[in-house]
Amino acid sequence: MVSWTAVVLAGGRGSRLGGVDKAAVVVDGRTLLDHVLDAVAGARATVVVGPRKDDVPGVTWAREEPPGGGPLAGLAAGLAHVRTDLVVVLAVDQPGLTRSTVDRLLAAVADSGAVLVDEGGRLQWLAGAWRVAALRRALPADPRDVSMRSVLGPLDPVTVLARPGEARDVDTPRDLTR
Repeated sequence: MVSWTAVVLAGGRGSRLGGVDKAAVVVDGRTLLDHVLDAVAGARATVVVGPRKDDVPGVTWAREEPPGGGPLAGLAAGLAHVRTDLVVVLAVDQPGLTRSTVDRLLAAVADSGAVLVDEGGRLQWLAGAWRVAALRRALPADPRDVSMRSVLGPLDPVTVLARPGEARDVDTPRDLTR
């Protein structure tokens, strides 16, 4: 079995949800953070990048610098704690992700990584498995407010087709009713 680390990006502002802490939003009776932590339960270690929660044991907490610096800054903060050759990077707001999703992403990793692609053909840069060395080489010196696509796209990851509902995310109140 391949050893890998999970980095869960949970530092967003949640502005389209009225500024709430997305990690604490409840979907189907569980927090969004709990959904994603279940999906990465097979990880050797899990790093959550976002505000610390005392009621979440067994994870390493990190913060992007500055807080709110965007997903790429969060990825850089999380990678500082990764000691494996592979990393699964997931956003906290994707309750449809499962262990099966993670297994398929890990199985597809080639030279650089694998990324989930939704039913509409859009690459989901916040749902992927990557070779850590490739990510570290690609990261700019200052990752604040730099788009994930602009940095990860040139790595030419393998795409993994999402199953129905897998790539849905929770950005707005309307997303919560889906």
